[in-house]
Amino acid sequence: MENIKTTAKTIAILIGVLWQLHTSCFAQAINQITNSFNQYRQTSVQEKIFVHTDKDTYLPGEILWFKVYTVDASFHKPLNLSKVVYVDVIDAGHNAVLQAKIALKNGIGSGSLYIPVPTNSGNYKLRAYTSWMKNFSPEYYFTKDIVIVNPLKSPEIVAKEVQANNDVQFFPEGGNLVAGVASKVAFKITTPGGKGLAAYKGAVVDQHNDTVARFEPLKFGMGSFVFTPLANGVYRAVIKTGYGNPVTKDLPAISSQGYAMQLKDSGGPQLQVTVSNTGAANGEVYLFAHTRQVIKIAESASLNSGTASFTIDKAVLGDGVSHITIFNSARQPVCERLYFKRPRPQLLIEASADQPQYATRKKVNINILAKDGAGKPLPANLSMSVYRIDSLQHMEGGDIVNYLWLRSDLRGDIESPDYYFKNVNAETDAAIDNLMLSQGWRRFQWNNVLNNAGPIFNFLPEYTDHLIAAKVFNAATNAPAKDIVVYLSVPGRRVQLYAARSDSLGRLIFNTKQLFGPGEVVAQTNSERDTGYRIDVLSPFSEQYSRYAPLKFELKPGMQKAIEEHSLAMQVQNIYAGNKIKQFYDPGVDSSGFYGKPYQTYLLDNYTRFTTMEEVLREYIREVNVVRSQKRYHIKVLNETGFLDGDPLVLLDDVPVFNMDKVIAIDPLKVKKLEAIRDRYYYGPTVQEGILSYTTYKADLGGVEMDPHAVVLDYEGLQLQREFYSPVYDTDGAVKSRVPDFRSLLYWTPDASTNSSGKNQLSFYTSDQTGKYVGFVQGITTDGSAGSQYFRFDVK
Repeated sequence: MENIKTTAKTIAILIGVLWQLHTSCFAQAINQITNSFNQYRQTSVQEKIFVHTDKDTYLPGEILWFKVYTVDASFHKPLNLSKVVYVDVIDAGHNAVLQAKIALKNGIGSGSLYIPVPTNSGNYKLRAYTSWMKNFSPEYYFTKDIVIVNPLKSPEIVAKEVQANNDVQFFPEGGNLVAGVASKVAFKITTPGGKGLAAYKGAVVDQHNDTVARFEPLKFGMGSFVFTPLANGVYRAVIKTGYGNPVTKDLPAISSQGYAMQLKDSGGPQLQVTVSNTGAANGEVYLFAHTRQVIKIAESASLNSGTASFTIDKAVLGDGVSHITIFNSARQPVCERLYFKRPRPQLLIEASADQPQYATRKKVNINILAKDGAGKPLPANLSMSVYRIDSLQHMEGGDIVNYLWLRSDLRGDIESPDYYFKNVNAETDAAIDNLMLSQGWRRFQWNNVLNNAGPIFNFLPEYTDHLIAAKVFNAATNAPAKDIVVYLSVPGRRVQLYAARSDSLGRLIFNTKQLFGPGEVVAQTNSERDTGYRIDVLSPFSEQYSRYAPLKFELKPGMQKAIEEHSLAMQVQNIYAGNKIKQFYDPGVDSSGFYGKPYQTYLLDNYTRFTTMEEVLREYIREVNVVRSQKRYHIKVLNETGFLDGDPLVLLDDVPVFNMDKVIAIDPLKVKKLEAIRDRYYYGPTVQEGILSYTTYKADLGGVEMDPHAVVLDYEGLQLQREFYSPVYDTDGAVKSRVPDFRSLLYWTPDASTNSSGKNQLSFYTSDQTGKYVGFVQGITTDGSAGSQYFRFDVK
């Protein structure tokens, strides 16, 4: 009897040990997934960008105004990582028609784009991205469809295209259709124009032409149905659109065994996730859920008769789009789907005009109040536009709220994203779940995460200022040249010189400082030491493009009157206010040279003028000594310890001149001043034996020829900020002025921000254009709360 008790006790202990080992293995597996995920996220900080444009339809000759909001991709808080954002407008062929580099401060920036008169009519993509974002897919870039209508050019004649078919797609929940397992299948039909097909009917038939399911769209061409595929079954959908022949499309292949998942939301506080595996009755599966790469749930469950269940508390998930992934016992991802949790309003904006109706040339006061969900006033960073709406210009459907919470975490264009936020009912809940099933994606590959393979970074974040990238090659072999020092200068009155040493791939990075506006850059090596090299200055604009083209462009007869009115208004504004819309704010740059305060500054007009530079240097410049050796001139810089080694760095209007014979040949009568640094100067990868910086009167190099090996090219720095012109009619004379005012964009400001009391008041005047006007205010707070609001008024 005693032996039996001992044996039973031993068995119980063994079972307990085995259970602990079993549980420990589960915990270890889920911990490995969690640790790998966190490690990946920490090495790949990501940004999101939202751009508020003043409107979305333009004519050539108009100005597109915009404000940029850059936030952390996970928490939506303004992110002070990048100091430059790149904005471009591209056509359907990925040709850039407009480009700009915009300075960012604490994640915020603003700018404008003048639309050239030759621009063709069409739908275009406005994109915005940072240098850091170029390390990831172009799907992460901010994109927005804008329309440009050119009434001065006849529409381009396009070759007759073959009639495109509707695009039909099916998306099994979790990714797989498994024989014997009931599965939800989402579907989407898109027209050639890029919109969802609104009405059609379909049926799923098997290889015997028996109907197993019927379906029709719920919203925007999307819907879902449930059916149970059979082993060895072959299924296709037959779709009737009401025109043409029925369309046939094969469903995804049926797996004889594998994993499937079903998520059930009954409207309560919890979600039920069921995992089925027809290939194994037992085993372990793991559920991993994250919201914008922030881990929310990591759990394991045992398969019982091929099925495992998880219960998810909705309160644990973050607002917006969450990814739910199922892993098998080998830590391989086998199923995945998205779930959307409607965000709670965090930033409530109240905006209204002081009157519902105004006469022409009258003052409009706009009162703005920002508060949180509890009614507490909030300081918020806001922008505002006020424009006339008609058959050409409509109210926008996208805003910062639906972009951050929805559009930025889904693939491709989302039709009418505001629909999912303005309407809260069973239909929109079902519609947004169809969207999650049919358009989901993630910002990483699980193989990279689980193998601890971080992303490859080819582009640095512009953490301090604009970076200019270049490459240097051996001119004879065309091979990348290593360890070559290259100088990049910006000719002008402000001393801007940058130096960089090439890496093993010949790559160069020049970290510029406050480089604003258009101009030229000169890239060269030291011609006295390094010759026979070719330098390529690279464009900072992205050459990666998403596969989603702009929507099909079409003009309707009802738009003619509006186009004529907009065209007349554009021409009148450019004639009568042309100079006023070309005013720019002073960027307030530091005018001192990179070397700071010079040891001595010589204004040559204060001295007797000599006709040769040799005489000037010998007679006036006490810090140098001119010598001639082996028929070559050399300059030695003198400080309190003696002469420095070698020739100094000589700059002529910021351009290095390495040949001292050329320095001596400079015409002193064209030189305004000379700055001298008499000490050894360490600058980037270089060591300079003193510096002499010449500035000519015209900042044109004083007629000195550039080194023939130097690369000179036009280069647009950070964009100068344009002033928005809004006339003031505060006197009878101004009101009665005969100068026409045909503005349809009454007001734009990138700074409609509220104070600590959550308030702001802005004022402007109506124009001579009557009609219905809409104002749009949107923005974000420092903690990442986003909000938007429209207001309306009439001008009669």
